[in-house]
Amino acid sequence: MNRNRWALVAVALATFMTYLDNNIVNVAIPDIQRELGLSTAGIEWVVSGYILTFAGLLLAGGRLADAFGRRRLFLIGLAVFTASSVLAGFADAATTLIAARALQGIGAAAVTPTTLAIISATFTDPRERNAAVGIWGGVGALALAVGPVLGGALTQHVSWEWIFWINLPVGIVTMALGAWAIRESREDEVRRMDLPGLGLSTLTLFTLTWALIEGHDLGWTSTGILGAFGVAAVSALAFVVVESRVAQPMVDVSLFRRREFTGGIVALMLWAFGLFGIYFFTSLYLQGVLGFSPTKAGSAFVPMALLMAASAIVSDRVAVRFGAYRSTGFGMLAMGAGIGATALLGQGASFLSLMPSFAVIGVGGGLTIPLTATVLGVMPTSQAGVASAVFNASREVAGLLGITVIGAVLTSRQSSALASGHTPVQAYLIGYHSGLYLAAALVVAGGAMAFGALRKAHLVADVDATREDLVLAG
Repeated sequence: MNRNRWALVAVALATFMTYLDNNIVNVAIPDIQRELGLSTAGIEWVVSGYILTFAGLLLAGGRLADAFGRRRLFLIGLAVFTASSVLAGFADAATTLIAARALQGIGAAAVTPTTLAIISATFTDPRERNAAVGIWGGVGALALAVGPVLGGALTQHVSWEWIFWINLPVGIVTMALGAWAIRESREDEVRRMDLPGLGLSTLTLFTLTWALIEGHDLGWTSTGILGAFGVAAVSALAFVVVESRVAQPMVDVSLFRRREFTGGIVALMLWAFGLFGIYFFTSLYLQGVLGFSPTKAGSAFVPMALLMAASAIVSDRVAVRFGAYRSTGFGMLAMGAGIGATALLGQGASFLSLMPSFAVIGVGGGLTIPLTATVLGVMPTSQAGVASAVFNASREVAGLLGITVIGAVLTSRQSSALASGHTPVQAYLIGYHSGLYLAAALVVAGGAMAFGALRKAHLVADVDATREDLVLAG
């Protein structure tokens, strides 16, 4: 195995670790709460502290990676993430655990943007890069499903501390492998650090993420939440203005005029909206309605994740054979159909009856990975870290938005059903199904957008190839 492939292994391991921490804690919450005596607010911040710092600092991490070196920031971020994981395992109080989780988020925000940037710099051949992105996407999908299963097994058979301590050996191996295999890369020419852009992007993501996390508990019309959304909107607008006027912007806003870039980002957000939303609320459905144990509920997602990982790995070959716009559009259509089919299941569903719709979601979700390669391909190589950060920040925010919006639809429909005399379980199912139908519709709309955006890029590529052939023939 050559050095580039070992670099991909290091990137894949780091991706697995950081994605895993998005949801591995969830099934351990009862044990953590009981042992540390955490309040409801405290346990919520154990989960939210990681997401807040992770999502809030992603763009900053991407820019720092481009400026100071992607390998360097990868190793620094991984060291912070690993050390804070050990600290989290030794936590004996709420403040220590929440602080450690926030530090994990900071480390992940440094690592995550470098992963795709390192792939982009390491694999310069488009075919090899697309294949590597497919493997990266497959590993991320696998981590989303393995998290609850691994968390449940460690909590039940060892202790909750090991959901954090398991990162120590993996982190050490990944750092050693990355230090040897990854070649340093950074932007081609040194650009001034766009401090206003850096500050405004961080403020936007922090306030938006905080509002999406806290809106349910504080009330969507409360002064604090409306104020946070207002700050996010104003700072986002200011960010666009600043970036369009400075000589060396952090993000070249002119890229958003390109259909394949903007369409790809929006489609990716709709993908995350549907996937994260159904993961969260379907977990509640499996345990609260079907009576699955946490381990059994987590296991139900494993076939979906395995199929998504396998589909992601071969997605580049499918895209080459049929065109990325066709394969991606079909993949999101299949995802939407699978989500809609899940909404047909009721109180009597079994483990096996879940599998067909879960399988369709998995295969379809994996076929959408060429969207990521498209976004990377449009961005200048010198800004690969920022490109990766834009993708990941969009995914995180859209995932939170999916949980928020589907949750609001579920709660509203559930309340109406209860008022109409339905039982609590029936009312929950009515709300849950309504949320799934919304998610399915938005994912299908994302597929249509991806089809249109990538089709233009495909046609342009065909024209360029034809011109090149004519020049060579002449």
